[in-house]
Order: sequence, then C-alpha cells, then structure tokens
Amino acid sequence: MSTRRLRDIDLNLLVIFKDIMETRNISATARRLNMSQPAASNALARLRATVGDELLVRSGQTMQPTRLGELIAHDVAEGTALLQAALSRRESFDPANDARRFVIAMTDVGEVYFMPRLLAYCAQHAPNVRLEVSYASGTALRNGLQDGGIDLALGPHEDMSDSLLQLHLFKQHCVSLFRATHPFAFHPPTSLAKYREARHLFVSNPASPYVEIQHRMEKAGIRMSANDQVSSFLTVPFIVATSDYVVTVPIKLAEQFAVPLALRSIRPPIRLPELETHSFWHRRSLADPGLAWLRRVIAELFAERTTAYVPVKRRSPDGA
Repeated sequence: MSTRRLRDIDLNLLVIFKDIMETRNISATARRLNMSQPAASNALARLRATVGDELLVRSGQTMQPTRLGELIAHDVAEGTALLQAALSRRESFDPANDARRFVIAMTDVGEVYFMPRLLAYCAQHAPNVRLEVSYASGTALRNGLQDGGIDLALGPHEDMSDSLLQLHLFKQHCVSLFRATHPFAFHPPTSLAKYREARHLFVSNPASPYVEIQHRMEKAGIRMSANDQVSSFLTVPFIVATSDYVVTVPIKLAEQFAVPLALRSIRPPIRLPELETHSFWHRRSLADPGLAWLRRVIAELFAERTTAYVPVKRRSPDGA
C-alpha cells in the first residue's frame, strides 16, 4: 500500500478487517463492534477495493483469508494495537461510567473459578464493562497477547514469550475427587497399592503442566485406557458423582463442585507438581489505564499475596 493510499484510507476499515480475521464471520464481527451486518460487509468491500484483493472469501459458514489477507493480517493487528496503545497514553478510565470490552484468555476450569467473582465485581463497580473469555492457548494465545486481540491471560502457562509480564496469583495442589459413597470415603487408601486399585478417570489435556501430572501418575503405576479418558476437566465432577471413578484435579476445581455434587477428596499418595497460576499481559499495555484497572481488580480478588509484576522467565530444560 502506497503512502498516498495509507493517508487516504479510513483506519476503521483496518479495525474491521482485524476483527473479521479473528471471528472469520462478518455477522459475528458486526455484533462485537456494535454495527450492522451490511455496514461490516460494506467496510470489507471498501478495503478490498483499496488494496485490490478479496482479502477474505466465503468458505462454507466461515470467511477464509486469501494469501495477501494472511500476509498483512499480523501487521494490521500489530499496527492497530500500537495505535490503540498510543492513544491510551492520553486516556483515562472511569470504571463506574466508562464502557469497555476486555478479552481474557483462560481455560474452562479457569472460567468456572474466575468469572463468577469478576462478573459480580463488575456488576457492582463497573456496570458498563464487558468481559469476554477466550480459550486460546499455545501459539494463538501468545500471538493474541502480542497483537492486542487478547488483553490478559490467566492460568498456569509455562511457555509464554519474554515480551510478556506476569503477576503471581496463587499456587494450588491436586486432590483425588470421588463421590460421597465411594469406598475411599469410608476407607481412605493407606498405600499406593490401594490407591492403584481404584478406577481412575483421566483428562486428556496436552497442556503443560497438566501433562506432567498425568506422567507422574502413569509412572506410579496408575494406567489408563481409552475408555477412562475425557477431554475436559468440567465433565469429571459429574462423572465421578455417579460412578466409582476417582479423578485427580486442581483443588480449586474440586472445591467448586464438592458441596453441590456431594463429593469428597483426598491428597493422592503421589508427589505431584503444584500448579502456579499467573496473570500475563504484554508490556505495551502498561500505559493503558483500563487494563491497569483490570489487572488491579484481578490481583485484589485472587492474588494470595501482592507482588510486583515481573518479566516472564523461560524455564531451563530441566524445569528449573
């Protein structure tokens, strides 16, 4: 794109293009940006005419980028994020009155733990703030924080970029969860051999550090079969509530379901790693008063102790 074109272009078109690249759906983008679907379609048509390329084409129920669309998507996202950060330096944020949408990346387990208190807090103190959850992980999560599509990440992530900052929120250990009438409720296992005899349910989650927990259990002789696996932590409390399964999960998840589902728990007779949950954000957002407010709220609601933010530290190959 020439200098003249950049000078003449409506930058709103780039914002809409960035959002369509995220949603791959014009109607979804229209809803997210509070505009009509025809207006979003017209914006894409104007940008196509400007750059001389289709950029995104319909494929079934979604929009798929052309080669040029793929090539410019990252630069557009990064550029709009930089412009937003520059404008934010001169902005203020009043949570009691200002409208703002924040995208927070977390797991399904994290959503159960974090969102009830966050939504209750916003309802009382920031009624016009909208919180949106993203399940992005791995490369998609890192890219989202980098380009501004994700404002904040919460979780036990161990593979974050050096360009991010983090705040420690809490540690948690794992417990083995089972129904109130399970034999373990009356005769807790006194040895690893007794613990192995139970029928164990596993969550096939490839993310670190959950995979390390599974490896430790397998090393201790607790085997799993294809019939004893589920894909989400959120299903396991309901399964163990009506079966003889035992499942090992983070204690905060166990606490959420223990009372409503009449579940019991024990510390497993295996040394398992503790899960350290942090909040993560990009250095660029330090100047954003809205994100500074959100980080402060999360620290006040969930941090076990107050610490200063620090750069993300890479782990050495031996895990240190």
